[in-house]
Amino acid sequence: RFTPGEGRDTAAPHILVARNLERIYDNASAIRAFALVRAQHPAARLTITGSGPERAALERQAQELGVAEAVTFTGRVENAEMPALYRTASIVLNPSLADNTPVSILEALASGVPVVSTNVGGVPFLVEHETTALLVPPGDHAAMARACLRLLAEQGLTQMLVRSGHELSSEFAW
Repeated sequence: RFTPGEGRDTAAPHILVARNLERIYDNASAIRAFALVRAQHPAARLTITGSGPERAALERQAQELGVAEAVTFTGRVENAEMPALYRTASIVLNPSLADNTPVSILEALASGVPVVSTNVGGVPFLVEHETTALLVPPGDHAAMARACLRLLAEQGLTQMLVRSGHELSSEFAW
């Protein structure tokens, strides 16, 4: 189901967060990071999938940061629809404050999308910094933004992470 797309538009990057709208997933840091990315890439857009009690606060935050027109909250997305969404993404961002082994990271890697994730819980045992993903400290929106900007600027690094990440994902199956 998860296969790489045809290529991604670096002029209008699409950042995807596939986490529910709960505090533990720290979508607020993702929006703050996105605002920094958008300052350098005005055509960038952010999609946050999932539902949860933080939606109204996150929508207000996007408005306050001046990026609301570029942020889409999809609500819950059915599993069958996720592959198509990954194929449109330039970067998958996992801003979690705590995590085990997020399936969304594996789905992104299988879809050929580079990943920026916090280095929490089991994530550093799943992916390796600068080998299969870029890892940043939890809650550090500036580090998230720098990692995203790095992927957008350094195509060689991005291509290497995509190749290594895709190889890693092939080791996992239901």
